[in-house]
Amino acid sequence: MPLRQAVTAAGLITGYAADSLFGDPRRGHPVAVFGSWAGALERRWWADSKPRGAAYAAVCAGAATGLGVAAQLSTRRRPFARFALTAAATWVVLGGRGLASEGREMARLLDTGDVPAARARLSHLCARDATELDSAELTRAATESIAENTSDAVVAPLLWGAVAGLPGLLGYRALNTLDAMVGYRSLRHRNFGWAAARLDDVVNLVPSRAGAVLTAVSAPLAGGQVRASLRAWRRYGSHHPSPNAGQVEAAFAGALGLRLGGTNSYGGEVEDRGTLGDGRAPQPVDLRHAVRLSRVVGAAAALVAAAVAVAR
Repeated sequence: MPLRQAVTAAGLITGYAADSLFGDPRRGHPVAVFGSWAGALERRWWADSKPRGAAYAAVCAGAATGLGVAAQLSTRRRPFARFALTAAATWVVLGGRGLASEGREMARLLDTGDVPAARARLSHLCARDATELDSAELTRAATESIAENTSDAVVAPLLWGAVAGLPGLLGYRALNTLDAMVGYRSLRHRNFGWAAARLDDVVNLVPSRAGAVLTAVSAPLAGGQVRASLRAWRRYGSHHPSPNAGQVEAAFAGALGLRLGGTNSYGGEVEDRGTLGDGRAPQPVDLRHAVRLSRVVGAAAALVAAAVAVAR
C-alpha cells in the first residue's frame, strides 16, 4: 500500500474520532471564520444577479479549495504533516457529534413539553420557520434535519476527503456552508445564491445516495430493517424537491418506520416536500433513534472513506 494513501486514510479516521470525542472546536472554529469572511464578502458583492452570485461562489469555494491544494502540495514528502493536517481538517469539517447533541436536546425539550424552547432550538438544526410549529411538526423537522445533515455534515465530507484529500475536505465544506448561507430561495438570494445551491447539489449527488445505502445497511443497529429502509429509499427518495435531501430522509424514514415530509416554510417561502415513508408520524422518542442511526451511519462512512482512500 503506498504510504500516501495510508496517511490519508489514517487522517480521516483520526479526524472522525476527534469529532466523535470532542465535537466542534470551542473557539475560533475555522468554518465559522470562513462563514464570517464569506458573509462580509456577500454584503459587498451582492446583486440580484446569477452571474454575480456565481462569481461569489467561485471565489469563496475556490479560496478554500486552493488552501487545500497548497496544504496537499506542501506535505507531499512529509507524511506526518500530511496526516496531521488531514486529521485536523477532517475534525473541523465534520459535524457528527454536534448534530447528535442537538438531536438529543430537541428530544429532551419535546419530552418535557417545552415547545417554545424547542422552537428556538430548531434553528440550530435547520432554517425552517418554527414560529407556528407544534410538537409533532417540531419532531418531524428535527428528524428530517438529522437525516439530511448526516449526509451533508458527515458522509459527504468523509467521501470527498477520501477521493480528493485536503482540497476535497475544505472545498466541499466551503460549498456546503455557502449553500446554507445563500442557497435558500429567499427573495434576496433567489438569483445570487443560485450557483451556490446548484454546486452544492452536484457535489452531493453521489454522497447522498451512498448515505442512503449506509443508512439501510446500518438500520438493524438502530432497531430498524434493511429492506424497509431500501424500499422507502427507492419509492420515496425522488419525492423531495431537492435531488439529494430526500434520498437519506427517505432511507431514515424506512429504517425507523416513520412518515416524514410535508409542507415547510423557509423565510416566508412555503415548500411542499412530498411524503417520505409509509410509517407513522415521528414522536420525540424517535429523535433519539434517529441520533443513534446517524452515529452508526457516520462510523460506517468513516470506514468506507478509509477504504476508498487506500484503494485510490
